[in-house]
Amino acid sequence: MARKPSASQTFNVCVVAQHGRLTYEALLFAASLRHCDPDFAGRLLIAEPQAGPLWPKDPGIQTQDVHAALQDLGAEIVPFDSKHFGAAYPYGNKIEMLKALPKGEPFVFFDTDTLITGALSTVPFDFDRPSASLRRTGTWPVPQVYGPGYAGLWKSLYDKFGLDFESSLDLSEPDEFWRRYLYFNAGFFYYSCPHKFGALFEEYALAIRDTPPVELCAQSFDPWLDQIALPLVIHALGGGRDTLPAGYLDGDVSCHYRFLPLLYARESDRVIEVLETVSAPNKIKKVLKGSNAIKRMVFQGRGAKVRALFDQDNLPRKEQMIRNQIKKNGFWMR
Repeated sequence: MARKPSASQTFNVCVVAQHGRLTYEALLFAASLRHCDPDFAGRLLIAEPQAGPLWPKDPGIQTQDVHAALQDLGAEIVPFDSKHFGAAYPYGNKIEMLKALPKGEPFVFFDTDTLITGALSTVPFDFDRPSASLRRTGTWPVPQVYGPGYAGLWKSLYDKFGLDFESSLDLSEPDEFWRRYLYFNAGFFYYSCPHKFGALFEEYALAIRDTPPVELCAQSFDPWLDQIALPLVIHALGGGRDTLPAGYLDGDVSCHYRFLPLLYARESDRVIEVLETVSAPNKIKKVLKGSNAIKRMVFQGRGAKVRALFDQDNLPRKEQMIRNQIKKNGFWMR
């Protein structure tokens, strides 16, 4: 579906890139943004964690040709230090990098395993009312038989930070059903100032990790800590689940594919078209071949074989069933 341009607004786009898979995903992301929104006027920022005591190995982008390819696409490398998470919780990068972004400038963060598939500049963001991805499942919390249910577990967090729990609820969903409670995937989020968002994100995440409410004593925070803190941050800053019209992000304009085998198995023909188009130019292709997964899936045709395993109009209901079918046929890669 074609999108009409929204009122003009300039904002920055940021992803985190580090050694390994994320390096190449960041290059695919940048190429897709430039291809699908050539008139995008904001800055494309690639946040790069720096070596330090919380990383046993240098987490930065190790491949100079990737650095060069990103810069050819107009991306700016933004270094940041890890003071609280590092290798023990790499998802914390998306929290700690925010303080390195330009203060007071609206931003949209994306996970690197995302492709831009339409004109990002047409998305009607309200940067004063933050939100995040609703393409999620009920992964957290996991209520225990003799413990609090969803309401009690989430309310303990709202109470800890002095937030109004009742106003966060989706009353169209039944009590004790996970969708009733504010919960996001952290695959994208946005706000008017990365420093303000990041300070609250860091404060909440550290407090949950280090001094959780007693109600959460049986809950695991790894790898969900960022997704536990995120709805609290968004609620505290006046945002919510309905501040961005449906159909743009995780829709016509972006796709959070997560792993290339899953992309080929279940995403639209448009997503595959963008992936294969932006990776085709020789200058980018020769760099992307440094990723075994991209080389096998995209350039050597393994992705097409994965797609042939599935009826796109009748996909398995659960992701694990898709994964199992891919693995059974020897095509799983990450």
